[in-house]
Amino acid sequence: MSNDFRQGAQFGSVSRTSAEIDQGLRTYMLSVYNYMAVGLAITGFVALAAFQLSFADGQLTTLGQTLYLSPLKWVVMLAPLGMVFFLSARIHKMSVSTAQMTFWVFASLMGLSLSSIFMIYTGQSITRVFFITAATFGGLSLFGYTTKKDLSGMGSFLMMGLIGIIIASLVNLFLQSSAMQFIISVIGVLVFAGLTAYDTQQIKEMYFAGDSQESMGRKAIMGALRLYLDFINMFLMLLSLFGNRE
Repeated sequence: MSNDFRQGAQFGSVSRTSAEIDQGLRTYMLSVYNYMAVGLAITGFVALAAFQLSFADGQLTTLGQTLYLSPLKWVVMLAPLGMVFFLSARIHKMSVSTAQMTFWVFASLMGLSLSSIFMIYTGQSITRVFFITAATFGGLSLFGYTTKKDLSGMGSFLMMGLIGIIIASLVNLFLQSSAMQFIISVIGVLVFAGLTAYDTQQIKEMYFAGDSQESMGRKAIMGALRLYLDFINMFLMLLSLFGNRE
Protein backbone atom coordinates (compact mmCIF):
# COMPACT_ATOMS: atom_id res chain seq x y z
CA MET A 1 0.00 0.00 0.00
CA SER A 2 2.81 2.36 0.99
CA ASN A 3 4.69 1.43 -2.21
CA ASP A 4 1.58 2.11 -4.31
CA PHE A 5 1.27 5.52 -2.66
CA ARG A 6 4.92 6.38 -3.47
CA GLN A 7 4.47 5.26 -7.08
CA GLY A 8 1.31 7.32 -7.39
CA ALA A 9 3.06 10.38 -5.94
CA GLN A 10 5.98 9.96 -8.34
CA PHE A 11 3.61 9.61 -11.29
CA GLY A 12 1.73 12.72 -10.24
CA SER A 13 4.99 14.65 -9.92
CA VAL A 14 6.12 13.57 -13.40
CA SER A 15 2.73 14.50 -14.85
CA ARG A 16 2.86 17.96 -13.30
CA THR A 17 6.43 18.47 -14.55
CA SER A 18 5.45 17.42 -18.07
CA ALA A 19 2.47 19.76 -18.02
CA GLU A 20 4.66 22.64 -16.85
CA ILE A 21 7.21 21.94 -19.61
CA ASP A 22 4.45 21.73 -22.23
CA GLN A 23 2.98 25.03 -21.08
CA GLY A 24 6.41 26.64 -20.93
CA LEU A 25 7.25 25.35 -24.41
CA ARG A 26 3.98 26.69 -25.82
CA THR A 27 4.63 30.09 -24.25
CA TYR A 28 8.19 30.11 -25.60
CA MET A 29 7.16 29.15 -29.15
CA LEU A 30 4.32 31.66 -29.09
CA SER A 31 6.80 34.42 -28.22
CA VAL A 32 9.01 33.29 -31.13
CA TYR A 33 6.11 33.54 -33.58
CA ASN A 34 4.93 36.85 -32.09
CA TYR A 35 8.37 38.41 -32.52
CA MET A 36 8.52 37.12 -36.07
CA ALA A 37 5.03 38.39 -36.93
CA VAL A 38 5.76 41.86 -35.54
CA GLY A 39 9.05 41.91 -37.46
CA LEU A 40 7.25 41.05 -40.71
CA ALA A 41 4.62 43.72 -40.04
CA ILE A 42 7.33 46.36 -39.47
CA THR A 43 9.11 45.28 -42.66
CA GLY A 44 5.92 45.44 -44.71
CA PHE A 45 4.92 48.84 -43.33
CA VAL A 46 8.37 50.38 -43.87
CA ALA A 47 8.66 48.91 -47.38
CA LEU A 48 5.30 50.28 -48.49
CA ALA A 49 5.83 53.65 -46.81
CA ALA A 50 9.32 54.04 -48.31
CA PHE A 51 8.01 53.22 -51.79
CA GLN A 52 5.11 55.68 -51.53
CA LEU A 53 7.40 58.44 -50.25
CA SER A 54 9.83 57.75 -53.08
CA PHE A 55 7.40 58.86 -55.79
CA ALA A 56 5.48 62.07 -56.39
CA ASP A 57 3.55 62.70 -59.61
CA GLY A 58 5.24 59.69 -61.17
CA GLN A 59 8.72 61.01 -60.49
CA LEU A 60 11.34 59.90 -57.99
CA THR A 61 11.59 62.13 -54.93
CA THR A 62 14.87 62.92 -53.20
CA LEU A 63 14.28 59.89 -50.97
CA GLY A 64 13.61 57.71 -54.01
CA GLN A 65 16.79 58.83 -55.74
CA THR A 66 18.75 58.09 -52.57
CA LEU A 67 17.22 54.64 -52.10
CA TYR A 68 17.26 53.44 -55.69
CA LEU A 69 19.81 55.44 -57.71
CA SER A 70 22.56 56.81 -55.49
CA PRO A 71 25.56 54.80 -54.21
CA LEU A 72 23.76 54.67 -50.85
CA LYS A 73 21.49 52.02 -52.35
CA TRP A 74 24.27 49.50 -51.65
CA VAL A 75 24.29 50.52 -48.00
CA VAL A 76 20.51 50.05 -47.87
CA MET A 77 20.84 46.63 -49.51
CA LEU A 78 23.69 45.37 -47.32
CA ALA A 79 22.73 46.93 -43.97
CA PRO A 80 20.24 44.14 -43.07
CA LEU A 81 22.93 41.51 -43.65
CA GLY A 82 25.28 43.39 -41.35
CA MET A 83 22.57 43.59 -38.70
CA VAL A 84 22.03 39.82 -38.89
CA PHE A 85 25.71 39.16 -38.21
CA PHE A 86 25.79 41.77 -35.46
CA LEU A 87 22.71 40.42 -33.68
CA SER A 88 23.85 36.80 -33.99
CA ALA A 89 27.30 37.59 -32.59
CA ARG A 90 26.27 39.95 -29.78
CA ILE A 91 22.86 38.80 -28.58
CA HIS A 92 24.26 36.72 -25.72
CA LYS A 93 25.69 39.95 -24.25
CA MET A 94 22.53 42.02 -24.79
CA SER A 95 19.58 42.53 -22.51
CA VAL A 96 16.28 41.30 -23.90
CA SER A 97 15.06 44.87 -24.45
CA THR A 98 18.22 45.76 -26.40
CA ALA A 99 17.93 42.59 -28.47
CA GLN A 100 14.30 43.42 -29.22
CA MET A 101 15.19 46.94 -30.35
CA THR A 102 18.00 45.59 -32.54
CA PHE A 103 15.59 43.15 -34.13
CA TRP A 104 13.07 45.94 -34.82
CA VAL A 105 15.83 48.07 -36.39
CA PHE A 106 16.85 45.11 -38.54
CA ALA A 107 13.22 44.59 -39.65
CA SER A 108 12.97 48.29 -40.55
CA LEU A 109 16.17 48.20 -42.59
CA MET A 110 14.92 45.11 -44.36
CA GLY A 111 11.76 47.03 -45.22
CA LEU A 112 13.83 49.80 -46.83
CA SER A 113 15.82 47.19 -48.73
CA LEU A 114 12.68 45.42 -49.98
CA SER A 115 10.77 48.55 -50.95
CA SER A 116 12.10 48.22 -54.50
CA ILE A 117 9.92 45.15 -55.13
CA PHE A 118 6.96 47.53 -55.52
CA MET A 119 8.77 49.01 -58.54
CA ILE A 120 9.19 45.58 -60.11
CA TYR A 121 6.01 43.65 -59.31
CA THR A 122 2.34 44.58 -59.19
CA GLY A 123 0.80 45.13 -55.76
CA GLN A 124 -1.77 42.40 -56.44
CA SER A 125 0.85 39.77 -57.20
CA ILE A 126 2.90 40.78 -54.15
CA THR A 127 -0.17 40.33 -51.95
CA ARG A 128 -1.02 36.99 -53.58
CA VAL A 129 2.50 35.61 -53.19
CA PHE A 130 2.64 36.84 -49.59
CA PHE A 131 -0.41 34.77 -48.66
CA ILE A 132 0.92 31.76 -50.58
CA THR A 133 4.16 32.09 -48.61
CA ALA A 134 2.29 32.47 -45.32
CA ALA A 135 0.25 29.30 -45.93
CA THR A 136 3.31 27.33 -47.06
CA PHE A 137 5.42 28.58 -44.17
CA GLY A 138 2.68 27.80 -41.64
CA GLY A 139 2.32 24.22 -42.84
CA LEU A 140 6.06 23.57 -42.90
CA SER A 141 6.64 25.15 -39.50
CA LEU A 142 3.79 23.09 -38.02
CA PHE A 143 5.39 19.98 -39.49
CA GLY A 144 8.74 20.88 -37.97
CA TYR A 145 7.11 21.46 -34.59
CA THR A 146 5.03 18.28 -34.45
CA THR A 147 7.10 15.67 -36.30
CA LYS A 148 8.83 12.98 -34.30
CA LYS A 149 11.41 12.55 -37.04
CA ASP A 150 14.84 13.99 -36.31
CA LEU A 151 15.52 16.61 -38.99
CA SER A 152 19.05 17.42 -37.84
CA GLY A 153 20.49 15.33 -40.68
CA MET A 154 19.04 17.84 -43.14
CA GLY A 155 21.07 20.69 -41.66
CA SER A 156 24.37 20.24 -43.51
CA PHE A 157 22.60 19.51 -46.81
CA LEU A 158 20.42 22.62 -46.49
CA MET A 159 23.38 24.82 -45.56
CA MET A 160 25.27 23.63 -48.64
CA GLY A 161 22.21 24.47 -50.71
CA LEU A 162 22.01 27.91 -49.10
CA ILE A 163 25.68 28.65 -49.81
CA GLY A 164 25.16 27.51 -53.41
CA ILE A 165 22.20 29.87 -53.79
CA ILE A 166 24.19 32.82 -52.43
CA ILE A 167 27.12 32.16 -54.77
CA ALA A 168 24.86 31.63 -57.79
CA SER A 169 22.91 34.81 -57.00
CA LEU A 170 26.12 36.86 -56.81
CA VAL A 171 27.29 35.43 -60.14
CA ASN A 172 23.92 36.18 -61.72
CA LEU A 173 24.19 39.84 -60.67
CA PHE A 174 26.72 40.10 -63.49
CA LEU A 175 25.26 37.55 -65.93
CA GLN A 176 21.64 38.75 -65.60
CA SER A 177 20.45 35.37 -66.90
CA SER A 178 16.69 34.81 -66.59
CA ALA A 179 17.15 31.03 -66.94
CA MET A 180 19.69 30.98 -64.13
CA GLN A 181 17.41 33.15 -61.98
CA PHE A 182 14.57 30.69 -62.54
CA ILE A 183 16.77 27.77 -61.42
CA ILE A 184 17.97 29.72 -58.38
CA SER A 185 14.39 30.53 -57.41
CA VAL A 186 13.18 26.93 -57.73
CA ILE A 187 16.08 25.57 -55.69
CA GLY A 188 15.70 28.46 -53.24
CA VAL A 189 12.06 27.62 -52.55
CA LEU A 190 13.01 24.01 -51.80
CA VAL A 191 15.94 25.00 -49.57
CA PHE A 192 13.98 27.54 -47.54
CA ALA A 193 11.03 25.17 -47.28
CA GLY A 194 13.37 22.62 -45.73
CA LEU A 195 14.97 25.26 -43.50
CA THR A 196 11.58 26.33 -42.19
CA ALA A 197 10.83 22.84 -40.87
CA TYR A 198 14.43 22.29 -39.73
CA ASP A 199 14.73 25.62 -37.93
CA THR A 200 11.38 25.19 -36.21
CA GLN A 201 12.48 21.86 -34.77
CA GLN A 202 15.84 23.31 -33.74
CA ILE A 203 14.17 26.29 -32.06
CA LYS A 204 11.84 23.94 -30.22
CA GLU A 205 14.78 21.87 -29.00
CA MET A 206 16.54 25.03 -27.76
CA TYR A 207 13.85 25.34 -25.10
CA PHE A 208 14.99 24.51 -21.58
CA ALA A 209 12.56 24.88 -18.69
CA GLY A 210 15.36 25.89 -16.31
CA ASP A 211 16.38 28.95 -18.34
CA SER A 212 16.08 32.40 -16.81
CA GLN A 213 13.65 34.90 -18.31
CA GLU A 214 16.57 36.76 -19.90
CA SER A 215 17.98 33.63 -21.51
CA MET A 216 14.54 32.53 -22.68
CA GLY A 217 13.87 35.96 -24.16
CA ARG A 218 17.14 36.00 -26.09
CA LYS A 219 16.46 32.50 -27.43
CA ALA A 220 12.99 33.57 -28.56
CA ILE A 221 14.40 36.57 -30.45
CA MET A 222 17.07 34.48 -32.17
CA GLY A 223 14.46 31.90 -33.08
CA ALA A 224 12.25 34.65 -34.51
CA LEU A 225 15.18 35.95 -36.56
CA ARG A 226 15.81 32.52 -38.08
CA LEU A 227 12.16 31.99 -39.02
CA TYR A 228 11.83 35.58 -40.25
CA LEU A 229 14.75 35.04 -42.65
CA ASP A 230 13.24 31.75 -43.85
CA PHE A 231 9.92 33.49 -44.53
CA ILE A 232 11.40 36.53 -46.30
CA ASN A 233 13.67 34.45 -48.52
CA MET A 234 10.93 31.99 -49.42
CA PHE A 235 8.66 34.95 -50.25
CA LEU A 236 11.28 36.51 -52.54
CA MET A 237 11.92 33.21 -54.32
CA LEU A 238 8.21 32.62 -54.87
CA LEU A 239 7.76 36.22 -55.99
CA SER A 240 10.49 35.73 -58.56
CA LEU A 241 8.61 32.67 -59.86
CA PHE A 242 4.99 33.82 -59.68
CA GLY A 243 5.04 37.62 -59.38
CA ASN A 244 3.57 39.70 -62.23
CA ARG A 245 5.99 42.40 -63.29
CA GLU A 246 4.97 46.01 -63.74
